[in-house]
Amino acid sequence: MKHKVLLALAAATLAGSVSAQSLANKGDPAKGKLIVQQVCAACHGIDGNSVASSNPTLAGQHQAYIVSQLKAFKGSARQNPIMLGMASTLSDADMQNVAAYFSSQTPKEHEAADKTQLEAGRKLYRGGNPVTHVPACMACHGPNGAGIADQFPRLGSQQSAYVLKQLGDFKAGTVRKNPTMYDITNRLSDAEMKAVAEYISGLR
Repeated sequence: MKHKVLLALAAATLAGSVSAQSLANKGDPAKGKLIVQQVCAACHGIDGNSVASSNPTLAGQHQAYIVSQLKAFKGSARQNPIMLGMASTLSDADMQNVAAYFSSQTPKEHEAADKTQLEAGRKLYRGGNPVTHVPACMACHGPNGAGIADQFPRLGSQQSAYVLKQLGDFKAGTVRKNPTMYDITNRLSDAEMKAVAEYISGLR
């Protein structure tokens, strides 16, 4: 029963945060590319494929999710000094344009850095942990990590180190505050987070 309630809360919380973003303005990828070249490329790559494990891959990420996160950075709901400075320079239209450009790019494939973790990560991602009432990650993010547009972010092709850092931030509940992810990550051991991060990095 707790397992089902947790899934319902995950859907309600994450969907609400993203679906509230109106995509009446679909954004202009060409205008977005110009902004990316000037503002974003140094950290995220000109095509949204970051080479640094500390920075997320944005290529192929859902447009609404990118917009929601830029607004969270700008409003300090998601805390990151660098991204605060970058996002603060962007208007709502700029955000839509940047998001439209990144979402149209193709993410590059990654392999797990530690392949010994893949089987444990696969079991957790696809089946969760019934003992600790951790829901399967794919319930929200899809079996291939593609997420659900306007609801849940794409995870596939993110570098494992970045995924692990985000899970840790959710668990700490400081720089990233999300009640559902806070609850889920606090049911995960450090070993489980490491394993699922490695598995996610190879999804495509």
